[in-house]
Amino acid sequence: MSNNPNYNKNYSSNSDTVPSENIFRDSAIRYMGYANEVGESFRYHFPRLVRPTYFVAFGYCAADALTSGHNKWNEDDEMRDGAQKEEETARRIEIESDYLNSKQRNTAIATFDTLVWQLFASVLIPGGTINLVVRTAKFAMSMRTFQAMPIALKSWFPTITGLGSIPLIVHPIDSFVDAVMNHTIRKWITAEV
Repeated sequence: MSNNPNYNKNYSSNSDTVPSENIFRDSAIRYMGYANEVGESFRYHFPRLVRPTYFVAFGYCAADALTSGHNKWNEDDEMRDGAQKEEETARRIEIESDYLNSKQRNTAIATFDTLVWQLFASVLIPGGTINLVVRTAKFAMSMRTFQAMPIALKSWFPTITGLGSIPLIVHPIDSFVDAVMNHTIRKWITAEV
């Protein structure tokens, strides 16, 4: 993890400082990002449900990314107000120009970091994982071993398995995405700043 102040600490589990409360990450709203996993679980019973659940999940990702950018923009305003009081009037134009460039860069970094994190941790990896779990359970139910099971149970077992898997994959995937981003994208971004 970088000690760079431009780094979006809301999504680092290794942060040296305590990040501010993030309603998208630290509350039940976090599970809106997993709406597509519910859709994937019900894919074989209600295929039309799948696409709308992805819209909910992508909407959640976009809302979190925009909120992170907005928060970073406002955070930079607070930092500037304290620094400006100490500067001379003659240098104000130069300071304002540097500040605006820095503020835009910091906001873009925070928004990008959050969007990438959410896309991988909330939509892409969990969606693929649940899809695989459901398909594997469906395949298992078609095997000769399970032919004597009631049809309703064989039909709903993959869905139940998919739904039951969601709480088990949330934190491992979040940690995995944090670790990968801390060693790749976040290093690249903070190295250029």
